[in-house]
Amino acid sequence: MARPDDKRRTGKGRNDARAARAVSAPEAGGFQTLFAQHQATAVDSLLRLVLDPVASLLTWAVIGIALALPLCLLLLLQNLQQVGTSLEQSGGLSLFMEQDVPAEQLADVQATLTAHPRIASVDLLTADEALAEFQAASGFGDLLEGLDENPLPSVFLVMPAEAADASDLQRELAALPGVELAQVDLEWVQRLRALVALAARFALLLASMLCVGVVLVIGNTVRLAIENRRAEIVVVKLVGGTDAYVSRPFLYTGLWYGVGGGLLAVLLIALALFALQGPVSALMQTWNGEFRLRGLGLSNSFLVLAGAGLLGWLGAWVSVMRHLRAIEPR
Repeated sequence: MARPDDKRRTGKGRNDARAARAVSAPEAGGFQTLFAQHQATAVDSLLRLVLDPVASLLTWAVIGIALALPLCLLLLLQNLQQVGTSLEQSGGLSLFMEQDVPAEQLADVQATLTAHPRIASVDLLTADEALAEFQAASGFGDLLEGLDENPLPSVFLVMPAEAADASDLQRELAALPGVELAQVDLEWVQRLRALVALAARFALLLASMLCVGVVLVIGNTVRLAIENRRAEIVVVKLVGGTDAYVSRPFLYTGLWYGVGGGLLAVLLIALALFALQGPVSALMQTWNGEFRLRGLGLSNSFLVLAGAGLLGWLGAWVSVMRHLRAIEPR
């Protein structure tokens, strides 16, 4: 016959076994139970961050600024590429003819340019038309009317079929009879595109380093959370909690840190674009062009949030793998 002490010990052992099975085998209740446990853990992790707003906001601010810096640079470069592409598509070559070129020779040159397979369009601006346009644009019409002769040459405005052909066409058309100078109108745009490509490579390198920094920041924050909950972790492991079960709230904590930092980064980018839109529009008006800064957009904003959440989960996972498994009941 069993003694009362044996019965108490046996009952306690059964309770511990049931608790261990409940903790270590959440899948026993099926998918709905597992989903409910993940949902409860995610909500509890978020509430813990909300209940400590100062520390959470500081961490979110660090992550948000670290993510916003390379994203702002990449958006700026993307907008510069947009400006360069639009200007390059509207640019071409200017063929400045020699003074006093007869009309017959101008007609021959125009026919040659029109028949060229790599030229999309040709416009002739005669010397008289150039002078009239200059008088209207410069405001010195009365002074220019007193000139004895027209100092401006006739100009052919040539639009290549493809922007990449401008340099080759420049050398070819400069050899035409009567052409004094063949000039590519937008050589500076090509230099701008090269600088943008270099800056884009630098921005990607900067983004990679800052993403590593975000992972390290979140990993260190989660490490502190693990140390603060060491006693709770020991108790859960005593009743049979697996490493996967114990690590779940910390992984969700890292996820919420990442998502919160990503949301703050999106807001910072929107504010920066709003502040820059006015000066950029005023600058583009000086070039007689309309331009609006492109933002992230809804789809890219979701990608930023997803990427930030993934970085947060990765940082938490690294910290959990390194520190959580070292905590064992004694």
